[in-house]
Amino acid sequence: MTMQSLPDFHIVIPARYASQRFPQKLMADLGGKPVLQWVYELALKAGAQSVTVATDHEVIEQAALAFGASVVMTRDDHENGTERLAEVAAKKGWKGDEIVVNVQGDEPFLPVNLIHSSVIALNQDKEAEMATVACVIDQVEDFFNPNVVKVVCDEKQRALYFSRAPMPWDRDGFASNTEKTGFLPVDFPALRHIGLYVYRASLLAKYADLPMSPLERWEKLEQLRFLHQGIKVQVALADGLPTHGVDTPEDLEKLRYQLSLDVN
Repeated sequence: MTMQSLPDFHIVIPARYASQRFPQKLMADLGGKPVLQWVYELALKAGAQSVTVATDHEVIEQAALAFGASVVMTRDDHENGTERLAEVAAKKGWKGDEIVVNVQGDEPFLPVNLIHSSVIALNQDKEAEMATVACVIDQVEDFFNPNVVKVVCDEKQRALYFSRAPMPWDRDGFASNTEKTGFLPVDFPALRHIGLYVYRASLLAKYADLPMSPLERWEKLEQLRFLHQGIKVQVALADGLPTHGVDTPEDLEKLRYQLSLDVN
């Protein structure tokens, strides 16, 4: 599908100034400009109707305005980026059927095609209220890693469940692989969740009224709140795992090194 035939959509970049693991990471220099500016520029390339930086901090606001971004100041009591998106959607007056993409402010090298594929997936599934992305897991070690979130889907490519636990379970195969190493069978339906979220504005409007589910409380996965309420989540498939974002100073150094190789 060409950019001309993409459905209309908006991008919101939730941008927190504070971060427990890496304070002020969005303002950190990466190749001569802040991490947040890289994210904003990739969002522009996606061809959205609008790209908005949503923040509650003046430092982020002034930096974003300096590189030409549209900024919406939000409340400072939001628990997560989805709540921040919901406030922006309400302030913008977006209609319920409009599509809103949450692009994390610490993902400077997020592939634009992932944004497009998730937007298309949601647009084509009229019963789904949100969409996300997943890619195939091929290594057994990743499959058993609780930091790698897994998703299983139904025949319509809608999420049945997200978990940190290994799923689905190969009853016979895993019984013989006690070391939990090597590669999974090529036809084994193991999918790794990639945390890109796309919503219909109508879902964002009611998000604040959705209570935390017991599943979300135990797994520490916000997307389970939606499944618990019976909300259909469409899952677009990616060819592979995108470049890791900036969670720690070490992540930033890796991206700086990658950039230096690209320049040279």
